[in-house]
Amino acid sequence: MLFLCYAGNIKLIDKLIMDIKRYLIMAVAVCCGSMALAFGQTRVVAHRGFWKTAGSAQNSRQSLIMADSVGAYASEFDVWRTHDGVLFCNHDKKFKGVTIEEANAKVVRNIDLDNGENIPSLYSMLSVAKGLPRLRLVLELKEHTDKEAEEKAVEECIKMVKEMGLADRADYITFSKEALENFVKYAPEGSDIYYLTGDLTPEEVHKAGANGIDYHISEFRKNPDWVGRAHALGMKVNVWTVDVPDDMRWCVEQGINLITTNNPVEALEIVKSKTPVYND
Repeated sequence: MLFLCYAGNIKLIDKLIMDIKRYLIMAVAVCCGSMALAFGQTRVVAHRGFWKTAGSAQNSRQSLIMADSVGAYASEFDVWRTHDGVLFCNHDKKFKGVTIEEANAKVVRNIDLDNGENIPSLYSMLSVAKGLPRLRLVLELKEHTDKEAEEKAVEECIKMVKEMGLADRADYITFSKEALENFVKYAPEGSDIYYLTGDLTPEEVHKAGANGIDYHISEFRKNPDWVGRAHALGMKVNVWTVDVPDDMRWCVEQGINLITTNNPVEALEIVKSKTPVYND
């Protein structure tokens, strides 16, 4: 008889535990959903600028202008530091036979992009951005082999952005853990700093002092709870590189804050159709 009572109590306790777990999961989901709404409408970032259009090219000055012209919220671009300490915008470590971080500025400056522009210095890119006051800037510092040079690049990027009056419009992203640490160290308080690699949980990135995760969509497909966990910590969530319409719709449904894409026009149409507007 005692055994039956004991077994019955165990079953009751197990049921209570399961009920508590369900309630906690529901509470977290509601909390995270409210957090996502607080961040506002999903927004579109043009990956390497809007370059899939006539007269443009990746990481070109024209790509910034075109990103702004189609209504993208922001334009992302990549930054390298030359051996003699000049910052240029380009994605590839080695471009048209030149390894940018090992070359001198004179050599890099004479490289032509596919649209006929010379490869832009960061200064020239930011100069164009000054004339596009609505457009936000997402500055990705590429991972450098020389970590001392990389730290200098972080300092120089932040200093240049600040001196040109663009600090309130600039976000910083990087694959490098060292650069992430240095952006946290040197960037003005309140700057949006994102980590790109995807090997850290939202909690680990938050602990490092950054306030955003910017991961490939495959990372969020594997870990869909990371969006809610990041929002619960007050962090923003960006996802790259989202070029498939179904993936864009999925990102909006997940409450992801920023979609980085090579197809900003299509992404803007999907965001507009899928997402109601909330006050930020």
